[in-house]
Amino acid sequence: MTEEFSPFSLLGKKVLVTGASSGIGRAIAICCAKMGAEVYLQGRNEKRLQETLSLLSDRNHRIIAGDLTIDEHRVSIVNQLPMLDGVVHCAGIGHRKVCKQIDRVDVEEVMEVNFGAPVLLQSTLLSQKKIKKSASIVFVASRAASSPSIGNAVYSASKGAIISYAKCLALELAPRLIRVNCICPAMVWTDLILQGGISKEELEQAQLNYPLKRYGTPDDVAYLTVYLLSNVSSWMTGTCVDITGGGE
Repeated sequence: MTEEFSPFSLLGKKVLVTGASSGIGRAIAICCAKMGAEVYLQGRNEKRLQETLSLLSDRNHRIIAGDLTIDEHRVSIVNQLPMLDGVVHCAGIGHRKVCKQIDRVDVEEVMEVNFGAPVLLQSTLLSQKKIKKSASIVFVASRAASSPSIGNAVYSASKGAIISYAKCLALELAPRLIRVNCICPAMVWTDLILQGGISKEELEQAQLNYPLKRYGTPDDVAYLTVYLLSNVSSWMTGTCVDITGGGE
């Protein structure tokens, strides 16, 4: 099926993807480009963003490097953007520490990256009128927000916070027909889960407990993101879509 006849086509749409330098963000950027979007790749590491860019289909895509936790960078990033049809907030960090060991630095670092940065970026995008009417905004959250695990408290809280924020944002932007939705993946094979102190062999065994007998891939999340960015989902806003392979 060609993109012109696909209900999921993003042809002609301009889409910003944060965290596009690796993992789920990279997969989303690649998939959006394949579906016809003009993609703006954002991340802190310009070299890895160039690697992502090299994987995109031949269109007028662009890299905008910078640190979203720094006010000056964030304003500069937004100033370089055109009017957008879609925004995917994917940038984030993982964190594991049991509750009795959590200190102020842990809370500030995780909440600043996973909650503060996307909220302030979205505020800047709106105040500078960079979001088109009928656009789609997608937050990549996590099942961790409602599925507790030992050592995951601060990360889970940061994702729960972004979900609550997104639901309020959806109400505020509904008069302009701008949709706001969250994706909540369970375990996905990225570098992030391999940094959690659990071996790959242990993870491979653990994934067999999922009803579909595997963890997700970045592409699994990317395909759902394309659905939410496309016109097919024009009656969806304020929702959180779980993608879990049947697991928790």
